[in-house]
Amino acid sequence: MSTAAAPSTAVVTELVAALPAGRVIDDPDVLASYAHDDAEWAPHALPLAVVRPRTAAEVQGVVRACLEHRTPVVPRGAGTGLSGGANATPGSVVLSTEHMTEVLEIDGAERLAVVQPGVVNDDLRAVCAEQGLWYPPDPASSPWSTIGGNVATNAGGVCCVKYGVTRDYVLGMQVVNGLGELVRLGRRTAKGVAGLDLAGLMVGSEGTLGVITEVTVKLRPARAPEHTVAGYFDSVVDAGRAVAAITAAGLTPSALELVDRTCLEAVDAWKNMGLAAEADVVLLGRSDAPGAAGDAEAAEMLRHFEAAGASFAAQAADAEEAEALFAARRLAYPALERLGPVLTEDVCVPRAAVPEMLGRIQEIGRRHGTTIANIAHAGDGNLHPLLITPIGDEPARRRAQEAFEEILTDALALGGTVTGEHGVGLLKRHGLEREQAPEVLAMQRAVKAALDPHGILNPGKVV
Repeated sequence: MSTAAAPSTAVVTELVAALPAGRVIDDPDVLASYAHDDAEWAPHALPLAVVRPRTAAEVQGVVRACLEHRTPVVPRGAGTGLSGGANATPGSVVLSTEHMTEVLEIDGAERLAVVQPGVVNDDLRAVCAEQGLWYPPDPASSPWSTIGGNVATNAGGVCCVKYGVTRDYVLGMQVVNGLGELVRLGRRTAKGVAGLDLAGLMVGSEGTLGVITEVTVKLRPARAPEHTVAGYFDSVVDAGRAVAAITAAGLTPSALELVDRTCLEAVDAWKNMGLAAEADVVLLGRSDAPGAAGDAEAAEMLRHFEAAGASFAAQAADAEEAEALFAARRLAYPALERLGPVLTEDVCVPRAAVPEMLGRIQEIGRRHGTTIANIAHAGDGNLHPLLITPIGDEPARRRAQEAFEEILTDALALGGTVTGEHGVGLLKRHGLEREQAPEVLAMQRAVKAALDPHGILNPGKVV
């Protein structure tokens, strides 16, 4: 006598039958590599299957099958997230957009691009550059992270101090919602206020409201070469004072990044760049103002570096030297990962509070006996304390988690937010509850219920 297939078996069987060969993976060894993103210590489970569609219709088919079987769907891009937002939950299907990699259109006249969600950020930037155009959002993970993931988390980046974050460049998108409907949101025009901004609502929703299958982003003309300056400081607090002074002076650099000695030593040990021998903290500034205006802005930044106590401040001699300095900034996180588990914070405070917050982070590290490295998009107050623990040291891990929570407390006390660009995911759910009023959280849950009434889209994340 035959018996009905278990729900979990049934949905996987249906997906295998409905999709082209190779789209559905259920090998346990492969599933393990899709079970979590790069968030250290965020909980995760082995998914039932991983599905790698190539078209919007295939994404819709996956969501509809999961809807029929009430199976959770966890959207995933490149898996570079740092909040657990792409982590598999028990009994879930991970929907990976990694094979949706087509740049569908570049319209130079309208200054827009239409891309599938699996397009890597730097690949889009390279294609745009060939036509004299520029896509500004540039998270540190830009060589690996995808546009879909950037939209899902509203990613920021190095140049967002002047040019804004991903939300500022999303015009529209195609999405599969929690009812399995494939819909277009937003617009292609430079302006448009028809109805509620549902496309904007999707940006930063971390896959809880829909699965993005296509994104239309606006572009800018290519920039003139940037002027890069560097300042060496004896403490993160002094570097923070330089940041606050630059902001108070009304300057808007195209980048203003902080990297401390712990990060520099890790990068040196890995890539032998020799930076840690010269500074405890490096502050990197850039100006993309054209011609003499750029020279003047760079000189003004250097003046504020020196006034804040920089032991050395100078403009990069050439583009190669400038790129080496910013390469160290981008390599900091993977370099630190080589030392042991890294718990990554992502708080944002008012720019005037940057020196105070950096000082508090140092004190929190001392009080909890936790090594905390600091990198930061300092120009917009977005700080990334990196809490490092020895492999297998459970007491150190507990201390680091306590320090993590205390950093959130201090950021909120200074008028900041618990996440500037990494998202809430799993790691910051309690932080979100501390930051936002119950009435506001209820409004967000109501939106979630309206667009995903059966609760299958990335359940347990954010709200």
